[in-house]
Amino acid sequence: SKSIVDSWCMRKGVLRVKRDWIIPPIRVSENSKQVPEDLVQIKSDKIFKGEVIYKLEGPGVDQDPKNLFEIDDKTGVIRSKRPLDREKYSSFTLKAFALSPSGERLENPTTIEIVVLDQNDNRPAFTRSQFVGTVAEFSIPGTSVMSVSATDADDPETENAALSYSIIGQESFPPNAVTKTMFGINNHTGAIYTRDVGLDREVVKGFRLKLLVADMGGMGLTSEGEAVIHVSDINNHAPQFSPALYSMIAEENRVDFEIGRVNATDKDDPGTRNWEAKYSISKDPEGFFSIRTDPASNQGVLTVVKSLDYEAQKEHILILTVENVNPLSNKAPNLPLSSATVMITVVNENEAPYFRENTIQIVVPESALPGTLLKSNIASDPDNSDLWYEISRDPERWLDINRETGDIKLRRNINMRSPHVKNNIYNAAVKVTDADGVSATGSVVITLQETNDFPPQLVPLTGSVCRSASSTGSGLVLTAVDEDLPPQAAPFFFEIPEDLSVNWTVVQINGTHTLLQPLVELDAAEYVVTVLVTDSGSPALGAYSQVNVTVCLCDSFGDCKSEAGAILGSTVGISFIALIIIMACVALLLLLLLLAVAMTTCGRRHHIKKGTGLLVGESEDDIRDNVFNYDEQGGGEEDENAFNIDLLWNPHDAPSTPGSFYPGTGIPRGKQPLRKDAPHNLPSPAYPRRPPADPTDIEDYINDGLEAADNDPNVPPYDTALIYDYEGDGSLAGSLSSIASGSSDGDQDYDYLNDWGPRFKKLEPVRPTGTCSKPNQ
Repeated sequence: SKSIVDSWCMRKGVLRVKRDWIIPPIRVSENSKQVPEDLVQIKSDKIFKGEVIYKLEGPGVDQDPKNLFEIDDKTGVIRSKRPLDREKYSSFTLKAFALSPSGERLENPTTIEIVVLDQNDNRPAFTRSQFVGTVAEFSIPGTSVMSVSATDADDPETENAALSYSIIGQESFPPNAVTKTMFGINNHTGAIYTRDVGLDREVVKGFRLKLLVADMGGMGLTSEGEAVIHVSDINNHAPQFSPALYSMIAEENRVDFEIGRVNATDKDDPGTRNWEAKYSISKDPEGFFSIRTDPASNQGVLTVVKSLDYEAQKEHILILTVENVNPLSNKAPNLPLSSATVMITVVNENEAPYFRENTIQIVVPESALPGTLLKSNIASDPDNSDLWYEISRDPERWLDINRETGDIKLRRNINMRSPHVKNNIYNAAVKVTDADGVSATGSVVITLQETNDFPPQLVPLTGSVCRSASSTGSGLVLTAVDEDLPPQAAPFFFEIPEDLSVNWTVVQINGTHTLLQPLVELDAAEYVVTVLVTDSGSPALGAYSQVNVTVCLCDSFGDCKSEAGAILGSTVGISFIALIIIMACVALLLLLLLLAVAMTTCGRRHHIKKGTGLLVGESEDDIRDNVFNYDEQGGGEEDENAFNIDLLWNPHDAPSTPGSFYPGTGIPRGKQPLRKDAPHNLPSPAYPRRPPADPTDIEDYINDGLEAADNDPNVPPYDTALIYDYEGDGSLAGSLSSIASGSSDGDQDYDYLNDWGPRFKKLEPVRPTGTCSKPNQ
């Protein structure tokens, strides 16, 4: 149990509650000079025969800060050892113990709280050495400018830290610009505000205020501070030109260069957008000039952006206006924009001539004649100087130019197939020079137009068609070639004139090919078909062509076969059996021909007159009809070169007299059985004239003759029936036997054979002694 130890404790308010003492906080003033000072005494009332020892623990005793408090271990008196500082330690909580000499704890620890009482021992201090603020010019009274603040280390719950603010001095920049008090301050918050009018930045740039702060509500400790207030600019001044008239010089044909500067003044704060000028140009409809602002000097920089022409306009007058980047404040005077006049004189310089077209474009048809005017008035000189023209590039030398007028003419015919023509474009160049030697070169692009100069030509002109083509839909594929280029060439159009062929037709396959077909099944023979082919040019050109078509028998593959091959079933060319048959027929024909000549000669050998020559007859008839060539192996009237074969047989011309026809043919005598569709104006191929030197050459000899006969458009095919019964009127040459007859009228003179060549000299030694009836004599 606890007991009251003395009356001092009672005065301190020590209360006893059952067994434990409740000790209220002990209040100790800071900075006390009465040290050491007894604060409180504790004592245990527990019955104990021995000695009681008191101990104290906690901050200020055995913990930091140490040695501020102590306890008398015998009496239990707690005292302060040094002055306390509330700003460092505002309170302490300690524990007191009652122990036996042996260290046994006699009581529970007693908590003792010590509170340090504040004294006004700290001055208030501004938080900054200098406060800076801004206020716009012409601000009305009561406008908030800025706030200042201060602190005090004393207890904020006491009057020791109750602060009060005040302005104790004002200084303007420049000095004495404003003498009246322009600002006030809230004593409690430190807010600074305007309290009068007259803040003109052009008059005063700013203020320095001297501030005072005091604690104890203004009655205690004090400190001083400083506030700087700048007067900010508003755009209340419009820029003004100075001067308002300028004169400048500009060179023609130069762009993007500065020709001069204009000045504008502004009373607003330099470097701000209220001061920065923005210039504009009026009365420049062509847009030759531009103006910009130099950010450093705020001057207007005038520049030429479009080439000036001295000859067109020697002087330009510009009207400039200026304003600020920021709009004017409503407190600025309502004045019009400042303007200035700029007179610009253009300086002349010698300019190069120029071409009226950047690239001279010429379009000319390829059929244009030399001397055709292609282009005129191609260049001009800004200085109106005399010009001289020349062709500087013309690889084909197609062009000619008038040196004085520049007229470009065609010098010679154009060749579209020139290697210098690409995609119908021909490139050249022209040079023009003025009187001062200044020149310019221009490109000439000539577009060549294809004209329809050449008609299309049909190909091929020969071919074969199966006899059954009319039923199978096959035929001869034809096309055309045209020396013109598109669009003057394909597509081609094919047709057969109605009055030239009624048995044939053409079927268009595409734009370049057609199919020639018979309308009916024709006999195997050779035919000439006239085809008209027309191009797509403008105007269109066409050409007639005669196509030699062989209608033949075909095998299963559609290939032509010979007559014998068709019979024997051969599929390719002339079979060996057919060749043997032809050779046998030719040999038999030769034998019959020799016998006929021998018999004729034998019957007339006695008609040869003396002195007239061996081959000179008595008949006055034209012997042209009696000389035949049989070495062509064709035989008969059809191989007669001297015979006139220009006539075509017409059934309506047949004579009515019996015997006037070739036996078994119905063809009038003297008429050649030619094909109606054969072109009779074409030359015949060369027949082989050499006789076979060796029997092994007979096959080649016959084949050559056969090929020549097949390709001869003036005679029937080799397998056509020929008429050999007509040999012409009586021959004066007599029979061959008369050469050797002994019954001649007299001795024959053979000297004239010397003039007939070596072959006829072989006849000289012949001395015929027998007759035809006795050939062995």
